[in-house]
Amino acid sequence: MKSTLLWALIILNAVLLATFIGRVTPHNMATAAEPMQSRRMGDYLTLSGEVEGGPGGVVYVLDTSNDLLGAMAYDDSRNTIDVMPVIDLKRVFEQPAPARK
Repeated sequence: MKSTLLWALIILNAVLLATFIGRVTPHNMATAAEPMQSRRMGDYLTLSGEVEGGPGGVVYVLDTSNDLLGAMAYDDSRNTIDVMPVIDLKRVFEQPAPARK
C-alpha cells in the first residue's frame, strides 16, 4: 500500500514538473515572411447609444490602446447580435480633412 502511494506521488510530481517546464520554456514557433502587426493588450471603453432608424440600442466598444472602434447591437426580432466591422481610428484621423466651401 505504501509503495503504491509512493509511486503515485512520484508520477504526479513528474507530471507537474513536465507541465511547469512546458510553461516556462519559450515556444519555438515558425514565423511568416511578413510578421503580423503585434498589438498591445487593450484598454476598453464601452458606450451605449442608439442609431436613428435602428431597432434598438447599440454598444460601442473603443480599444484605447490600439485605437480601434467596434459596435454591437442586439436584434430582438431575430434573436441575434449584429457586429460592426472594426474601424482603425489611426487611419481615420490621418486622412486630410475635406476642403470647406
